[in-house]
Amino acid sequence: MRNVVLYIAMSLDGYIADAGGRVDWLSAAGGDADGAGYSAFIDGVDTVVMGWNTYEQIVTELSPGAWAYPQLTSYVITHRPLPPTGSIHFVNSDPCSIVQRLKHKPGKSIWICGGRTIIHPLMREGVIDQYRISIIPTILGAGIPLFGALPNEIKLRLTHAQTSFGITQLCYTRI
Repeated sequence: MRNVVLYIAMSLDGYIADAGGRVDWLSAAGGDADGAGYSAFIDGVDTVVMGWNTYEQIVTELSPGAWAYPQLTSYVITHRPLPPTGSIHFVNSDPCSIVQRLKHKPGKSIWICGGRTIIHPLMREGVIDQYRISIIPTILGAGIPLFGALPNEIKLRLTHAQTSFGITQLCYTRI
């Protein structure tokens, strides 16, 4: 079975976006994506799953000229009835059923890219196998939190930690 990995950045105070939903603070923090192990990570995945808001941020702010993940099969969870575009599939289904279906197909790891409405159901159902969280040295004070209330605790084991350019990446595996 394939591994499901949440690979995401958050502020020191636990936010994945500011109060306006923006993520421009990520690039303003400086640093190097590869310093957080991005190249090694992306070599181990062939599928990315995200929500509409994350997709919209990628195509309008982060990489407006070209799709940021052309080498990956991408699933965008949305209620919008859109046809597939190249390797991007727009699906209207709950995150857990999509990821569980993908998990049983052959391939590399599955990257959960964001956002919170996609991540939380996967956390609640115990679908995420690995948490790779990059802590950005910025305190936002408000915004969209990565974590929220869960019905049960999730036990994790730290498998790797590294710091590069002020960014600390923590890798945890679900026990």
